[in-house]
Amino acid sequence: MTRIAVFISGRGSNLQALIDARARGDLAGDIGVVVSSRTGAPGLERARKAGLHHCVVEPADHASREAFDAELDRVAKQTGCGLICLAGFMRILTPGFAQAWRDRILNIHPALLPAFPGTDCHRRVLDSGVMITGCTVHFVRPQVDAGPIIAQAAVPVLPGDDEKSLADRVLVAEHRIYPLALDLVLQGRVRVIEERVVVDAPVRSDDMLVNPAP
Repeated sequence: MTRIAVFISGRGSNLQALIDARARGDLAGDIGVVVSSRTGAPGLERARKAGLHHCVVEPADHASREAFDAELDRVAKQTGCGLICLAGFMRILTPGFAQAWRDRILNIHPALLPAFPGTDCHRRVLDSGVMITGCTVHFVRPQVDAGPIIAQAAVPVLPGDDEKSLADRVLVAEHRIYPLALDLVLQGRVRVIEERVVVDAPVRSDDMLVNPAP
């Protein structure tokens, strides 16, 4: 059974979604370690409550980004993990780390990539006037918020939305698709061909989100 290292920096709500999926038997793998880049990250308490091995690897304790990533690599390998899930991990991985773990690092981003990469995406979504946003699970590449897309979910932008209300609805979608995408990878149902993902999973061609609703 594949073991997963989950990297966090904050509250760990996507970590909790993975923990809950694991408890339901909806993951064809196990969480081997939770690694936080911040000592006070609330997500560490979620790991403790779930009985998961956890630790802190702080950037300030390392002389360079490469040294920091080397420690992340050591922890993941020492705990027998073959996949890494970034779940609100607020550090940019070095190109060397991303290449060493190529097609074995998943990230979730709160927008429909390749649109709105980077931070403050909800504010930029609102400023742009788009009517549909969402979230994306993708394999990590050295470029920020780039890499083959595994799964996406669409979320309408509603009249009167502010950053918080929009972020809250997108987060619900994140909690649904991250465990789904991870499980597909764990089951070997995801292949990367010429930097595009081919998923062995059904797609309903009649599923459609229209905003405003017809």
